[in-house]
Amino acid sequence: MGKPPNLYAFQSTDELAPSLRTFVLDAQNSALERHNVFRVGVSGGSLPKVLAKALLESSTGEGKVQFDKWEIFFADERAVPLDHEDSNYKLVKEELLDRLPADSGKPAVYPIDVKYLDDVQEMADQYEQTLVSVFAARDSVKLPMFDLLLLGCGPDGHTCSLFPGSPLLRETDAWVLPISDSPKPPPKRITLSLPVASHGIKIGFVATGGGKKDIMKQIFDTEEGQQLPCGLINTFAQERVSWFVDYPAIEGVSFPARRGSL
Repeated sequence: MGKPPNLYAFQSTDELAPSLRTFVLDAQNSALERHNVFRVGVSGGSLPKVLAKALLESSTGEGKVQFDKWEIFFADERAVPLDHEDSNYKLVKEELLDRLPADSGKPAVYPIDVKYLDDVQEMADQYEQTLVSVFAARDSVKLPMFDLLLLGCGPDGHTCSLFPGSPLLRETDAWVLPISDSPKPPPKRITLSLPVASHGIKIGFVATGGGKKDIMKQIFDTEEGQQLPCGLINTFAQERVSWFVDYPAIEGVSFPARRGSL
């Protein structure tokens, strides 16, 4: 048995941000030592706003954020134009990319190919080909290994666009999967598969607010919760996972949380 995931709890998002920055910088610096590039997968929801607070408004952590070494991918994306309000790319662009200081360098960003908005299977195949071209040929690695995955947790325990009870959770070969009937709108999306989402060298979840306390209790304190998408990533990736939460999100959770900074 490996070690369990890390659960870091903070009074507020403002207190959480500096520790998230330290976590991201640590992952960045390790990656740059390994291969001089930092490959990050990000999801949407409330995560980009918290990430921007951590990277742009906080100054803790070793060294600086070297955005010109970053390669940013999307852990999931909606089949909508890149300027559509449901686009995760638009969210990350507005919260983070458009606000980068001029001297910080620009990351390489890999959005979906909007040519395939009407064909999510083709969109997923094309995004997988993008990963193949950047990470490694399919025949040389079974799965792409992100240096860091930054994910959210829905009130139903979904992450990326992997939803509870979905047959996609059983997929073992594909890197990127199409969804045409998401239980949450918009229905058409693509998502990293569970094996890829749990294969990151470091995986960070951000979950804040009292609306998360019931699902957090389920994920961390119950057997059933371990079968939810977030719980499955906890189980597969163990101590490679770190959760960054505020106190309201873990009210009533028995699993031991470390309170305060990293």
